[in-house]
This record gives sequence, C-alpha cells and structure tokens, in this order.
Amino acid sequence: MDLSNENVIHIKKDNIEYLQFRKLLEYPEIKHAYSLGINRDYRTAKADKKALDIEKYNQAIENYKDLCNAISTNSNNLVKANQEHTDRVKIVEEKINKNSPDFNLEKYNQTDGLITNKNNIILSTTNADCILLLFYDPKTKTIANIHSGWKGTIKRIAEKTVEKMNQEFNSNPKDMICCICPSIRKCHFEVERDVMEKFKKEFYEFESTEFIEEKVPNKKWNIDTVYINKKMLEKKGLKPENIIDSKLCSMCNSNLIHSYRTEKEGYGLSTAIIEIN
Repeated sequence: MDLSNENVIHIKKDNIEYLQFRKLLEYPEIKHAYSLGINRDYRTAKADKKALDIEKYNQAIENYKDLCNAISTNSNNLVKANQEHTDRVKIVEEKINKNSPDFNLEKYNQTDGLITNKNNIILSTTNADCILLLFYDPKTKTIANIHSGWKGTIKRIAEKTVEKMNQEFNSNPKDMICCICPSIRKCHFEVERDVMEKFKKEFYEFESTEFIEEKVPNKKWNIDTVYINKKMLEKKGLKPENIIDSKLCSMCNSNLIHSYRTEKEGYGLSTAIIEIN
C-alpha cells in the first residue's frame, strides 16, 4: 500500500517506512519524517500513569534510531516534549543529554510544542489520531513541532506557536510553512454534545457548518479539526498555499498509522521529527 499523494511521499527504506512532505523536501537544510507501520511504536514515556515499560522503551529507542538513520541524522539529537494536551510551547536552546535523546526530561513537562533555530536538534512529537504540525520559516531558519489533539486545538496551540515564532525569532507568518501530519479526520472524529458545543463556542468566528456535521440527530456529531487548524493558521497570516495537508486519516489507514480509536487499550504511537542543519 502506497500512501503517496500530491503533498506527501511514502518511502520504504532499510526495513522502515515513513512519509515526507514534498514541500519540505524543497529545502535541503531540513530533515524530517512521519513514521509509518503499526509494528513500530515510538512511546518513550509511561502510559496512563503506569510504570515505564523498559522493554518497550528500549524498542522505541531502536525505532527512533532506524527512522533517524533512514533520513541520515543522529537519534542522539532528539528532543521530545512530554505531551499532556496543553497549549504550552517551549524554546529548545540546547541538547541536555549529550550522548542520548532528551526524553522524559522535567524541563519539557506539560509541553506540547517545541521551537528551535539551532542546528542538529531534532524536534519530536507523537500521535495516535491527534494532529501533529511541522513548521518551518525559511527566512529565519526556525522550526517547530506541535502536538494538537482536540483539546490542544480548542486551546489554539497552533495560533500560539505562530505568535511565539514571531515574538522570539521575528518570523513573519507570511514566510512560514506548516505541514499537517496524518490524523483522525472528520470522517471518523465523532463526538457527543458536550465536545461539539465546546468547538462551536470556541470557534464562533468560523462557519460551524464547515467543521461540524450532525451524524446521529441530537446525539453524535463529526468535527473537522484539520479545517479548524487551517483556518486558525490563515487567520494568523500564513498563506493558504503554505499550509500543506497530508490528507491522510489515521483511522482510514490504521494498518499503517497508529490510531487510538482503532487500537484502543495498549495503542501505539507514531512520531513526527524535524531538524535543521
């Protein structure tokens, strides 16, 4: 199965599969990938307040090594936020661990986005239905990697990332590129009234009929969080042609992409990584 389309390329290399965005491949200084394959899990933290599974952690480290090797970079340069569905975005100034990835560091607790303009730092996020956003500003040579689940979307973490890149690095939104990784799409993101009402209230400035569809009368609604993130980014000044969507649903492609709603308990995680050299 090949997931390639006009925006992404599905690559199979050295026993590993991943996606790359055609737009980011135009910039040789950028290295990036979105992992494929549900046989590879990128969970490096404990799940649901359980103890850390050392065997799974070590396997995840090997999976990261394989992915990084495939795009010719060093997994020791990885930095990962400890995602908790927040709207907190932090600047990465340097690597903490010199000979191993910066995983599970207290410095990045309750953080769902990372930004840097430093070379040889690989920003990493993980998902299993949530949206991951890869940002690049070619003018200021600044990258960001953001985790925006439905809670992060309601908290407008994408908007706050654009603001932070502008404030901290003088990045102009008109120069920014944002790539939207595979995630659950409107076709499968079904919610009940309480969540639907939160979206309708928060995003009153957008036409609700464009992102909310009633599926079961007065009981179930489908929400298009990708549409909402696109509209937020456009509102912040990104050019529509610089907002690149993978157009891939994690549930529709759950044979290759981890999906919480498909796998349920014991679900695995995919990863998105990006680095500037």
